[in-house]
Amino acid sequence: MAITSTTTVGKSNVVQEANVESRRMALFPGRDDWDVARKQAGLTSSSHDDMHAGEIETSLLLHVCPELVGKGFASADHVTERPDLLVLGMQGYTTSGVIGRPSQATAAKGKAVLKSLTDSFSRTLSVLRDGLPS
Repeated sequence: MAITSTTTVGKSNVVQEANVESRRMALFPGRDDWDVARKQAGLTSSSHDDMHAGEIETSLLLHVCPELVGKGFASADHVTERPDLLVLGMQGYTTSGVIGRPSQATAAKGKAVLKSLTDSFSRTLSVLRDGLPS
């Protein structure tokens, strides 16, 4: 039986290996980028509780593509612990696909998240292109 991981850690190892000879790849956004974006946008949920279709994803959609957000998002909150997520998948913990608090989402938060991620990416792109500043 093969066991694979799709965690950021596994992906970061692939990126790190690709950059041994020269800078060719970046993994973005990273955990720190998301944390900064959450803080700058004033999100109230944690990244742990806000896993899928919660405050951050719904806020981004409300800002960028509000027509894609279902009318029932304000009453769709579902927060649960997921100790066996890698074995059971999301369907083991939610029937709606929501793990988070979409009721806390706003278009203004989505706009702030997107601005923060854009600002963070400019540094990542600069390092990828030019290396660290001396």
